[in-house]
Amino acid sequence: MIQEFKDFIAKGNVMDMAVGIIVGAAFTAIVTSLVGDLINPVIALFTGGIDFSGWFYTLDGSEHASLAAAQEAGAAVFAIGNFIMAVINFLIIAFVVFLLVKMVNRIKSTAEKPEDVAPEVDTGPSELDVLLEIRDALKKD
Repeated sequence: MIQEFKDFIAKGNVMDMAVGIIVGAAFTAIVTSLVGDLINPVIALFTGGIDFSGWFYTLDGSEHASLAAAQEAGAAVFAIGNFIMAVINFLIIAFVVFLLVKMVNRIKSTAEKPEDVAPEVDTGPSELDVLLEIRDALKKD
């Protein structure tokens, strides 16, 4: 069983997946910062200075200064700003993954194309064509 586990771990797919997860976690932190620190202030600028990440509604109608204060007080809240940030994060990550897949597919397609392809040479009539010509010539006589 230990040998099977070692074989499983040593396979390239498992190692590739582990590297992908680690890079994905780091990439998620970068995208979260991008949305929170760069995109949200621009959106707030266009929405009249509203703090985009602080959009929330309490379900019981209580008033709180911030989302953190409402959550600390135990109020049930719809954190609209957090949800919209998550959607923006998803769209950015999905777009970047799309670009990466497109780039990998382009690289694969150029690697698979043989660069030195011999031009097609006309080999002349096939054996069947020659036999048909002979048959037609014999029918004429």
